[in-house]
Amino acid sequence: MTIVTPAKAGVSLEDLLAAKEMRAKRQTDWLTQFSQPLISLTLVTPGSVKDSVAYRQVMREALQRAEIMLLQHGWPVLKHQVFWQPTGAEAFWCVDHPAPELKAATVALEQSHVLGRLWDFDVICPQAGVVGRRSLDNASRRCLVCDGPAHACARSRKHPLPEVMTKVEALIDGWHRTL
Repeated sequence: MTIVTPAKAGVSLEDLLAAKEMRAKRQTDWLTQFSQPLISLTLVTPGSVKDSVAYRQVMREALQRAEIMLLQHGWPVLKHQVFWQPTGAEAFWCVDHPAPELKAATVALEQSHVLGRLWDFDVICPQAGVVGRRSLDNASRRCLVCDGPAHACARSRKHPLPEVMTKVEALIDGWHRTL
């Protein structure tokens, strides 16, 4: 069984909000600098621990799969950067390609990989903003526990954290068994 062993202790809500604000600032800076779509990757990491050995492995796999996808399509990457932080890893790619196609490719990655439910690829268009799954006629993210709408379950705290963590650990364990 995978234990999400923290590289550091859990983070506070204030730390998470500050990291989210910094991510938004970086996104705006990149969109302004390049005027091209941006792929922003974070992980689904329930609970206060956002950085662990297991989460770093999950992020490295997401990074590798994203790089392969971009290379296979031949989409020019203008800039790429990864941020390893106690509040969770983040990665950005500025890509010279239409945002809807980037979103479709990242959704395909999320849906085709055993760890994909733990990856959160956002695609942001400099003109139109965030390109959502619904704009591509895709269903919204599903809950890890009950397969209902993820946002509704998270917002209502429908499932106890230990139950959600058990599902996260099971996904990671399942991936480890395929290696």
